[in-house]
Amino acid sequence: MDALLGALDAAEGKTRYVGGAVRDALLGLDVEDVDCATVFPPEETARRIEAADLKAVPTGIKHGTITAILPEKRTIEVTTLRRDVATDGRHAEVEYSDDWREDAARRDFTINALSADPLTGEIFDYFGGEADLDARRVRFIGDPAERIAEDHLRILRFFRFHARFGEGAPDADGLAATAKYAKSLMALSRERIADELLKMLALPDPSETVALMIDRGIFAPALPEITSADALARLIRREEKFAQPGDPVRRLAALLPPEPDTARAIATRLKMSRAQRTRLATATARIPGDTVEPRALAYRHGMDGAIDRLLLCPTNDTVTGDALAHLIANPPPAMLPIKGGELIAMGVEAGPEVAAKLREIEEAWIAEDFPDEARVREIATGLLT
Repeated sequence: MDALLGALDAAEGKTRYVGGAVRDALLGLDVEDVDCATVFPPEETARRIEAADLKAVPTGIKHGTITAILPEKRTIEVTTLRRDVATDGRHAEVEYSDDWREDAARRDFTINALSADPLTGEIFDYFGGEADLDARRVRFIGDPAERIAEDHLRILRFFRFHARFGEGAPDADGLAATAKYAKSLMALSRERIADELLKMLALPDPSETVALMIDRGIFAPALPEITSADALARLIRREEKFAQPGDPVRRLAALLPPEPDTARAIATRLKMSRAQRTRLATATARIPGDTVEPRALAYRHGMDGAIDRLLLCPTNDTVTGDALAHLIANPPPAMLPIKGGELIAMGVEAGPEVAAKLREIEEAWIAEDFPDEARVREIATGLLT
């Protein structure tokens, strides 16, 4: 890191730490990703990095970002100071700048606009971000309506950052603006909406914030199916009670009606991955009977699918907890312990009949709660005679 900072003249004030790393350090949180900003144009930044025998990758050259690869394989993004010259609610056209305040002003919230001298630790705060951190308040820089008009995703980011850092009621001006302009979310790609929503649902407990979003009509334009956060709150309590890590896809399922077809349609609309679509549909198929045969549930839908269904199951916590504990202590076998070749050797004609008989044997095996291999052969013999 010293080599990078030296190459970019940090000692002369030409490069600073910016954004989340500064915010998290001030809050005493672990800092995972460090971003830098610099007065040097990206081409000069890359030249200086390489002159210091470091690798420079133009990962975001269009937006002025160069990624420096440090010897320990750590990556640091270095972005040239910028000003917005045009925005359309989704993308910004930028020009490079050498004005630190101007660059900070284009960020969304005051707590994200802080920068720090990497050598002395001096904090540069142009918009009251430190005071907002102390108050646990998420506040837009300047007029919230203008900031939302620049990038509509800031509506969702406002609530995500409040769920992560805020305490008490959200900033009144920001809350009013997000509700007023919620329909502008329709202009965003569904991938961006899904990404931001899943990030929020991955936080320790976003249920109160989600309930507020529902109350203020934030979801109505893009996700009208989300009408209550009660099941989400119950799910998060169960995740904590039964020591299960929170999963954002499972939590999204808690916000949706228990209708797999609806879940698939929403997942498709949000351009979620195939695995996420399947998991969401499986989770929304939850029924009270899931707790009766949890091992069968896991065999058919995998352990993740079964745990999702049990945690979301509309039964009391005692029944749910017993079923979950039994499943975790006794996971089902991975596959049926008899193959088609063995059935052929037992006299079944090769072809579709083999698959049909295997399905019959498998259903009987599941119904008996996965007995051992010897019992499976008894089941097979009985079905073939």
